[in-house]
Amino acid sequence: MNSLYDELRVALHSVWTRRWLVLAVAWGICILGWLAIASIPNRYDSRARLLVDVNEILPDDAQIGGGRAQIDQIRETLTSARNMEKVAATTGLLPAGASERDKANAVAMLQKNIKVVPQQDNIFEITSSIAIGSLSDADNAKLASAVLESLITVFRDDQLRGGRMNAREGLKFLDAQIADREKALREVEARRAAFEAQNIGLVPGGAGSPAQRVETARAELSQIDSQLVAAQAQLAAANGQLASTPATIPGVGGVGGSVARQQLAGAQNELSAMRSRGLTDAHPDVIALKSQIASLKAQADREGSGGGGGVQNPAYASLAAMRAERQATVSALTARKSQLMGDIARITAQQIQNPGIAAEYDRINGEYTAFKAQYDKLLAQREQVRLRGEVQTETDAIRIELLDPPSKPTSPAAPNRPLFLTLVLLAGIGGGVGVAFGLSQVRTSYATAARLERASGLPVIGSITEVLTPERQRDRRKKLVWLAGGGGALVGLYALLLVVEFIQRGMVA
Repeated sequence: MNSLYDELRVALHSVWTRRWLVLAVAWGICILGWLAIASIPNRYDSRARLLVDVNEILPDDAQIGGGRAQIDQIRETLTSARNMEKVAATTGLLPAGASERDKANAVAMLQKNIKVVPQQDNIFEITSSIAIGSLSDADNAKLASAVLESLITVFRDDQLRGGRMNAREGLKFLDAQIADREKALREVEARRAAFEAQNIGLVPGGAGSPAQRVETARAELSQIDSQLVAAQAQLAAANGQLASTPATIPGVGGVGGSVARQQLAGAQNELSAMRSRGLTDAHPDVIALKSQIASLKAQADREGSGGGGGVQNPAYASLAAMRAERQATVSALTARKSQLMGDIARITAQQIQNPGIAAEYDRINGEYTAFKAQYDKLLAQREQVRLRGEVQTETDAIRIELLDPPSKPTSPAAPNRPLFLTLVLLAGIGGGVGVAFGLSQVRTSYATAARLERASGLPVIGSITEVLTPERQRDRRKKLVWLAGGGGALVGLYALLLVVEFIQRGMVA
């Protein structure tokens, strides 16, 4: 413990013996540090809060990009280069006739010193930081607030005008695109019509490609097959019931005409009506009715040659009519099946014989379908843009409200000069003490007899103390006064700089 105390005393003594060096180094460090701090311009921050609300009058599917997209767009364009150039011009940062380089520098400086921080989805905190060395503190503080006021004004004007201008420009662009798609669509239609006329007989008529028609025909053929099986089963059941039912009731006399002849007359009248409507003999309904008429003629002939042994059985007549109807159904389904199979065979043969024609026709149809889908989509988008433009014209589609106006800074946000001045003073004193202590370690000297004894390894008989004469004491006191004056002047300069800093802040306020 005593050795540590002795080392401390020795260190303090070595520093004290070089006290003028400590004072000189402290002055040098403090002067350089305070000059460096004085060269840093004060930075003044101004803050404002802005509410940007998108009035979503239209439903979500009719919004152009939706409200969320518009909020993101507003966030990105708030500090755009165009807005920054307008702000620089209105606040005096750009004089009249400034060069493009000056404009670019001013825009870059503003974009760097303006921060937009979203607090919520539609609330933004905007901060402008101004620290221009050529301006006074008061001018920097006023400029920070003026930059925010100008930015908010420019942004509000652009948004109010930009919504309507964007709608008009969007409609103009969509109209041009629709005209181009319509022209391309007409060209594809003309090419398809010319291709069909040139390859008539090879390209089947109707909608869809040959492959699509084959698929449609096969799907219908599958349904026809199931319906034909059911109709044939019903016809077999009707034939079985008719075979087990007597045609006449024996021993009962009757009057009036034959039932079969009456049904035959009705069927013939219906056939005449079909032909009067223009139906040909190849029509499935005509074929079925002619088959029914042939069956009824045979039945009427049997009734006419059977004599008067009985009267017609009503159940037999009803079953005969049901069988004729089911025969007509089976005939119609069979005819339709034959027609579908013929169509499939014909289209397949055309594809096999002319594969290039079928592929080209499919390509033209695909091109037409693509252009038609694009055309319909553009029409829908144009209607949405038109509705959006009407909403922005008749209502406030975007509401901009200033929640907190730009603040008027009264004190610099940076640098913290009182703290920096104090740190420089402490660094100067510490630097002087460090230099003095380091120099004492470099130069070999022995402050006490014990240190000399340890260093030499020889016993030290004694030491001679310093004897101060009155003249020497007066000289030492004079130098102590000078040292105290030098140290006091350093602290006084520090206090003066603090006073000047607070006076400048008061002048800004």
